[in-house]
Amino acid sequence: MFTPEEKDAVYKVIYTRRDVRTFRSDPIPDDTVMNLLSAAHHAPSVGFMQPWNFVLVTSDDVKQRLAWAADKERRALAIHYEGERQDQFLELKIQGIKQAPLTICITCDPTRGGSHVLGRNSIPETDMLSVACAIQNLWLAACAEGLAAGWVSFYKKNDVRDILEIPPHIDPIALISIGYTDQYPDKPILESTGWEKRRTMDDLIYHEKWGQS
Repeated sequence: MFTPEEKDAVYKVIYTRRDVRTFRSDPIPDDTVMNLLSAAHHAPSVGFMQPWNFVLVTSDDVKQRLAWAADKERRALAIHYEGERQDQFLELKIQGIKQAPLTICITCDPTRGGSHVLGRNSIPETDMLSVACAIQNLWLAACAEGLAAGWVSFYKKNDVRDILEIPPHIDPIALISIGYTDQYPDKPILESTGWEKRRTMDDLIYHEKWGQS
């Protein structure tokens, strides 16, 4: 199906992709943005429900308000850590929202497809899992386009709903800031700062039943 070079390129993008927090202000060409959205829209979804929407944010005013929501939640979460761990947490950058030329809010519509979506009746969360597939597609496409992306995960959903005027039944699943960067890390930020380390694959794989190696 694919040449060796094409296969190698897929794995290179998977292993190169990083969560980035520092961006240049250079604008992203419109056709490149559409490439990212098209990649996201071609993600697999349970029952082919395609529960995603994409809110593109480029105005400084809206980006400032989203950054406020993220910073408010970051400071609230800091109480769960003490000492050096708290200092590390507070140093995590949320400035990317303000720096990046584009932030995309990716949402989930739990009503998409009606009451009886194939596969969702048994496992309701498959709508959000489908959106996660779209997020991953977009992130990998951004890497392939030479762009950096950062997933902002500190916010209250209602804050983002209010700022972006999202209907109350729609879940804002992710804020992804996207742009060009001069600082693309060779390993995850939380790994390089000592916050966490990548687990060993052998410890995560069982055979036939849980706990059996």
